[in-house]
Amino acid sequence: LRLAEGYVQVKPLGPVSIKGLSGPVEVFEVAGAGPARTRLQSAAARGLTRFVGRDPELETLRHALEKARAGHGQVVALVGEPGVGKSRLFWEFTRSHRTQGWLILESGSVSYGKASAYLPVIDLLKAYFQIETRDEARKVREKVTGKLLTLDRALEPALPAFEALLDVAVKDAEWQALDPDHRRQRTLDAVKRLLLRESQVQPLILVFEDLHWIDAETEALLYGLMEALPTARLLLLVNYRPEYRHGWGSKTYYTQLRIDPLPPENADELLRALLGDDPGFEPLKKLLIERTEGNPFFLEESVRTLVETQILIGERGAYRLAKAPQRTQVPATVQAVLAARIDRLPTQEKTLLQTAAVIGKDVPFSLLHLIADLPEEALRRGLGHLQAAEFLYETTLFPELEYTFKHALTHEVAYQSLLHERRRALHTRIVEAIEGVYPDRLAEQVDRLAHHAFRGEIWEKAVAYLRQAGAKAAARSAHREAVACFEQALEALAHLPESRGTLEQAIDLRFDLRSSLHILGELGRILEYLRQAETLAESLGDQRRLGRVFSHMTQYFWLTGDNTRGIRSGQRALEIAMATGDLALQAATNFHLGELYDALGDHRRAAEVLRSNVEALDQESLPEPLRRSALPIHSRAWLALSLAELGEFAEGVVPAEEAVRLAEAADRPFDLVTAYFGVGYLHLRRGDLDRAIPILERILALIQAGNFSTWFGTIESSLGYAYALSGRMGDALPLLERAMARERGYYRRRLAYLSEAYLREGRFEEAIRLAQQFFQRSHDRKERGYEAWALRLLGEIASHRDPPEVEKAEDHYHQALALAAELGMRPLVAQIHLELGGLYRRTGERAKAREHLTIASGLFREMEMRFWLERSEAELKALG
Repeated sequence: LRLAEGYVQVKPLGPVSIKGLSGPVEVFEVAGAGPARTRLQSAAARGLTRFVGRDPELETLRHALEKARAGHGQVVALVGEPGVGKSRLFWEFTRSHRTQGWLILESGSVSYGKASAYLPVIDLLKAYFQIETRDEARKVREKVTGKLLTLDRALEPALPAFEALLDVAVKDAEWQALDPDHRRQRTLDAVKRLLLRESQVQPLILVFEDLHWIDAETEALLYGLMEALPTARLLLLVNYRPEYRHGWGSKTYYTQLRIDPLPPENADELLRALLGDDPGFEPLKKLLIERTEGNPFFLEESVRTLVETQILIGERGAYRLAKAPQRTQVPATVQAVLAARIDRLPTQEKTLLQTAAVIGKDVPFSLLHLIADLPEEALRRGLGHLQAAEFLYETTLFPELEYTFKHALTHEVAYQSLLHERRRALHTRIVEAIEGVYPDRLAEQVDRLAHHAFRGEIWEKAVAYLRQAGAKAAARSAHREAVACFEQALEALAHLPESRGTLEQAIDLRFDLRSSLHILGELGRILEYLRQAETLAESLGDQRRLGRVFSHMTQYFWLTGDNTRGIRSGQRALEIAMATGDLALQAATNFHLGELYDALGDHRRAAEVLRSNVEALDQESLPEPLRRSALPIHSRAWLALSLAELGEFAEGVVPAEEAVRLAEAADRPFDLVTAYFGVGYLHLRRGDLDRAIPILERILALIQAGNFSTWFGTIESSLGYAYALSGRMGDALPLLERAMARERGYYRRRLAYLSEAYLREGRFEEAIRLAQQFFQRSHDRKERGYEAWALRLLGEIASHRDPPEVEKAEDHYHQALALAAELGMRPLVAQIHLELGGLYRRTGERAKAREHLTIASGLFREMEMRFWLERSEAELKALG
């Protein structure tokens, strides 16, 4: 039983008397597969080398454990170079008596893991739900449902998220209707809630190894978990190489431990355990410590090299020197040690190890058997030799035998030792083997298939699998991984002969890239892909795809402030939509044109276009997917924004509230943000801060939860401005300054909001610098509404100088007033009259002051802008 420890789970049946034996024997019933998954788990049964030199680190881990046990969750990170013993330290700690009574869940990343969304999370969930490789979808669903509902029936709504993660077909209609961003948030919330709820039942240790290879979604889960740690019975253990960067270093419950190579005295102790106590080893130990600099893995591999070259003979812990080693016989790097060891293997075993390396760090026996070109007996014999040489370890015996490389470096060196053509051929065979072994589970294997198809240069399959992998990542809102897959698919597509089909795929892949890059906020890369798509669509004469290109360009140019080209693109897209009868293209383009007209200050035309779009999208005859899309929501929200600038607040409330109702029914976070912003901005423009602030705060929480990077600057600046108007300058300035720091080319009102806040703080030079930038940008982009805002702001700054710069202020105000009146921007017109009245009151021109303040009060009263009306009335009262 000791030999099988870790591989099987047993239930003790107590002592049983056996005929012919003098005493009773302890009997156990085999209950199932054991948890052994990692190289350390499987190696432990054969005996690990002595663990030395990490007492201070263990004490830190014990201290964190006690804090977590008391309900004050902790994060401990081990940072160190490969081979210093990060995994071994976690192994020793989690297997100590101190962790008895804790549930321990372990997961790790692999070198290709950045392109595989949630890979470590999926491994962790499979361990938690006890899902085996051979389990069919029905069995997986049963295990997940049973475990989840036993833990807490309140977790039942999270079932679809776990099914999707585990590649079980989701039957839940509500889940299917969610957009990718909301699915992503539901997924992250589901895993987080499960782990936190489990920690209430029993304290929980989570181990995530090799974060330097982690994907963005698993990283997002870790960030979310960390926010909930302070009140959880949860200890989160992570390790990574020094190049990994993260943002949780400021957490009070975070501890970072630098794991350095062993100091000479501890390295000597380890070598004494490996070699023995013979005093004759002293020169050798000194040489090894000098060459390896105390790296434990390097030390072990160096000793094994000396054994294989017969410089050392005997058994571990009792070796004898057969001959004195030359300095050149101890390689200078661990990679050189491994390469030399691999080269010394018999040809068949070396080929087998290299073949296994092409499969990956984890090697299923069934897959290796299919591509190794060896009879099963010879294959098992070769694997036995590779295990004896400690290149590979068994990690699972059933339901499927699987091996893993002793260390990531071992895998890397073995893989790199193959010639390119041999690697390519093996990757090709792996794709064929996976397709043969898992014909009904290709969706589950799509990341692995994409990896091997690309490396195997099977370009047609690589394109298909990479696009599927990208779509799978995008559906989980893992957009960083999606972009990597789509770009690799384009690279693969370039190797195929040009045809209409490949050119169409090339266009569609660029559309896929545009969608993910837009959500990531990486606008600079979008135009290049759209230009390429335009050229390809024109070469094919493909009007439908060309129309989509122009529609996407319309939005891109709006986002980047190139309004003239935006209008031109929108008009071309509309022409194609009308000619082809493409209603979806027509609706999308009209929405983007509405955004552009609003940015240009032509709010009347924007309202007209958006109002028509809302009516068109409400028609019963439209296809259901179009009616249920984001367009009816976004068109209403932007209509509310345009009406707010015109002072039509009563009319604007109707589409704004309809947008919220539709977005809440659709339950899509990105749409909720847009809808809430329509309502929030309308209240902000009206000056109804008691309503605006809670809505904007709610939106900020939504975009933080969903990581909607394109929205951060807009919401932070709007909320910051609302705080400034309400006198909360301590809250306002950090938000406004953060919004400015986030943005590069897409400023619009942000400059005005921060400038006005600086003015309220008496920071005139900073205020005027930003106001002048705002004016210049607005003027250059022909954004006349924002130009009027900028002129008003310049007038306000001049009027509050000491002494006031009256002529300059009057000039700016009158230019702003003429422009705002022409554009129908009544709230801005009223504000300018208010500020002119205030200026004339302060300079003693009472008649002019009364004239402007009376006009302002009348307009504010007519538009029910009570916040501003109170200010105007206060100025009139001060005037006497």
